[in-house]
Amino acid sequence: MLSLLAGHKRYAHMMSIRADRVTPELLGMSAVVSDDTVRRALKALDVAASTSWLQDNLHTCTEGLLVDPWVLDIDTTVIPLYGKQEGAVPGYNPQKPGRPSHVYHVYFAGNLRLILEAEVQAGNRTASMYTQPGLWAYLDKLPKKSRPAFMRGDCAYGNEQMMREAERRGIKYLFKLKQTSNIKRLIYRAFERGEWVDAGKGWEGTEDELTLTGWTASRRVIVIRRRLKDDVVLSHEQQDLQIQLAFIDADSPVKKYEYAVLVTSLSDEVLTIAQHYRDRADIENVFDEMKNQWSWGGYTTHDLARCQLMVRISALVFNWWSLFAGLAFPDKHAEAVTSRPLLLHSIGKQTRHAGQKKITITSMHAEHPKVRKALEAGHRFLSAIKSYAEQLTNLQRWQLLLSRIFVRFLRGRIIGGSAPPRIRRLLAA
Repeated sequence: MLSLLAGHKRYAHMMSIRADRVTPELLGMSAVVSDDTVRRALKALDVAASTSWLQDNLHTCTEGLLVDPWVLDIDTTVIPLYGKQEGAVPGYNPQKPGRPSHVYHVYFAGNLRLILEAEVQAGNRTASMYTQPGLWAYLDKLPKKSRPAFMRGDCAYGNEQMMREAERRGIKYLFKLKQTSNIKRLIYRAFERGEWVDAGKGWEGTEDELTLTGWTASRRVIVIRRRLKDDVVLSHEQQDLQIQLAFIDADSPVKKYEYAVLVTSLSDEVLTIAQHYRDRADIENVFDEMKNQWSWGGYTTHDLARCQLMVRISALVFNWWSLFAGLAFPDKHAEAVTSRPLLLHSIGKQTRHAGQKKITITSMHAEHPKVRKALEAGHRFLSAIKSYAEQLTNLQRWQLLLSRIFVRFLRGRIIGGSAPPRIRRLLAA
């Protein structure tokens, strides 16, 4: 945890914090151990027990939030490798074709930037069929009241097996469909009808019913399009890229459109459906943050078990830090590249007097008045919760904390619906 908070990306970087004498004592440690000791310790851990512990703690981060309607985002990311790690095989990698890699299958609490679970698999296991066993196991463990309002994913998840399993569990879904020949015929029909309505952000949309070959039922589809301002040319090499413009209507000499087709079991209007799918883009920011600021792709070893362990540890520390930074700055999501220097670059001095320990922290950041104000506000809120501790359950206290951390997302609403007057005033402030 200390290494991740320090911004390290390799086990060897841990040597730079071995001289710390204050933090280990605060955490009940005698000293910071070497990177070799950490590698050996992780190898000695029981895989099943450590996996269960990490999954339980990842769930605890969001437990209080899942009582309200929420969205489950699913996606994968490819991590190129440069050693001889277990499972490092070439797979789908548009940026570095042929490079051995691992694939991370990740589930998110949509728009909250919190990771629910992350699973490491071999580089050629990118398809949704490899995501589904872990995904359904996670959802089946959730009580029905905590299940998502709907789940969403890109075209990798818009297949019969995925939708059938979601329908069997009564979970709504929103997926993108691949641009097959049948989907292109659907787009032509929509173009001929011309029944387009506003879908927001420059997009137009129309809905239809579709039963593709292999589907067991007819499903609602939303065709959306956006006019292109300039001519677009797709080279042959781009055909396998997921981010390509999958179908461009280039027949008209005046107007050219980019098309996409969504399949959903939601009953909302076209504008709302299109906005729901656009909101999914936020998870790309989480992937970027995890790769560049929280060491995903680093801390690799030859065996897959320790790689998996460190990915979940990184996700857990990321969640913890996001919650802590949210308590200090509830009006925005503070990425680690700015929040870590702001909240961690300080000098800590420990003194003892009359049997008491005192830590004096001196911030070295140029914006230290902002840091002091934020931490004092967080301290007041924690003190208020502590004063009512005997009247509240652990879950109620956690929900009040989450109401403060996600006050912008919740628009001032209190999770669980009730709170003591003093805490309500602090939330309103």
